[in-house]
Amino acid sequence: MVVLCLPPRCCPSRRRNAHTRSGPDDQNEIMFEVNGMTAFQEAQWTEYFEQLLAVDSTTGQYHAIQEKTAELIRALGYEPLYTRKGGVLADLGGEGEPLVITAHLDDIGLMVRHINADGTLNVCPVGGLYPFYCVTENVRIYTGEGKVYTGTVCRIPNSIHVTEEELRKALGDFRTNVCVVLDEPVNSAEDTRKLGIETGDFIALEPRFTRAGGYVKSRFVDDKACAAVLLHIMKTIREQNLPLRRKVVAYFACYEEIGHGTAWLPEGIHDVLALDIAPLGPDQNSDERKVSIFAKDSRFPYHSGMTAELRETAKAAHVDYVMDIFTPHYGTDGDGSVLAGYDIRHAAIGPGTANSHGYERTHIDGIRATYDLTLAYITE
Repeated sequence: MVVLCLPPRCCPSRRRNAHTRSGPDDQNEIMFEVNGMTAFQEAQWTEYFEQLLAVDSTTGQYHAIQEKTAELIRALGYEPLYTRKGGVLADLGGEGEPLVITAHLDDIGLMVRHINADGTLNVCPVGGLYPFYCVTENVRIYTGEGKVYTGTVCRIPNSIHVTEEELRKALGDFRTNVCVVLDEPVNSAEDTRKLGIETGDFIALEPRFTRAGGYVKSRFVDDKACAAVLLHIMKTIREQNLPLRRKVVAYFACYEEIGHGTAWLPEGIHDVLALDIAPLGPDQNSDERKVSIFAKDSRFPYHSGMTAELRETAKAAHVDYVMDIFTPHYGTDGDGSVLAGYDIRHAAIGPGTANSHGYERTHIDGIRATYDLTLAYITE
C-alpha cells in the first residue's frame, strides 16, 4: 500500500472564547456560542461554496479544482497534500485514533462520445446524470488542447412547434435524441473537429447558484456544499484555536460520483466520516432544514457504533437532526473505503437535499446543522 505521510501538527492547548458578532441583516449573519462551540457563519460558507462552484470539475477533470482547494487550504494556514488521482488532504491536528472527514469535489457531467455529422456532439454521462435533468442546460466543453467552448444540451429535434407528436413523447436518450449543440457556426463533423473538439473531451454543466428565502439552489450542492462546510470548519478550528478530541484529517476527494473517491486512505486511519447530501423522497425522513445521520445506504449499513456516537452528539449539542436510510441508488465515499478493504468504522451525515443529481435545493439551516454536528463531534 502506498503511504501518504501526514506532517505532525500539535493539538491546540486551549480554546479561545467565542463572541457575538453582527453582520448584514439580509444574510442573518450571527456568530455566537452553541454549547461552547463557535457557530456557523453563513457569509463565510457562501464564499467557499461560490469559489468551489466557479471551478468546473466533472469527475476525472480534477486539476483545476485540486489546485483551487489547495489554495484555500493554504490560506487557512494548513499544508495541503495531494493524492495522485486528484484529491487533497490536510492534517487538522489532534492526537489519537485518526479520523478522516471527507467531502468530494467532483461533479456529475458529460463527455463527448463522438461528433455527429451535423457538427453536434453525441455525449455520454459521467456519473449519474440523466437527460431529463439536464436538457436545455448550458454547458462548457473542455478540449484536450485547453480550449473552452460553450453550448447547450438539446433534444433532437429541439423545437416543440415543429416536432411530431410521437417524437415529443419519446423519453430523452443520450444515444439517440439528446445532443450538445455548440455556440459556434458548425455544420459538419469536420467543422467541429477544426475547433479542437474530440471524443473524450469533458463537458461541465452550468451550476446556476442562487438563493431565495434561505433556500440554496444550484447544481452540485452534491457535494460542493459539504466541501464548503469542511473548509469553514477548518477555518473555525484554526481561528478559535479549538482543541480536537482526536487526530483529524480533512480529505477532499475526487471520483466519488463513480465510486472510488476514497478507495485509498492514509496509513493508520481508524474512522471515516463522509459529509454528503441526504436526498429527499416520499419515504425519506430527510429535511432540507435538518442534518441527516445515515443509518444505511444502497450498499450496506453504516457502522452502528459510530452512528450512535453522532446521534448522541447531536442530542447533546441540540442539533436538529433526523435518522434516515437511502436506497436504492445511493452511496458515499465511506463505502469506497470499506469496499477497498480498510478496517475502519464509517458513517455519513449531510443536509437534506431535493432534486439530487439535477438542479438541487437545500436550506441554509440544513447546511448549518451539518456544520454544527461535525464540529461538535470532533472538538472538545
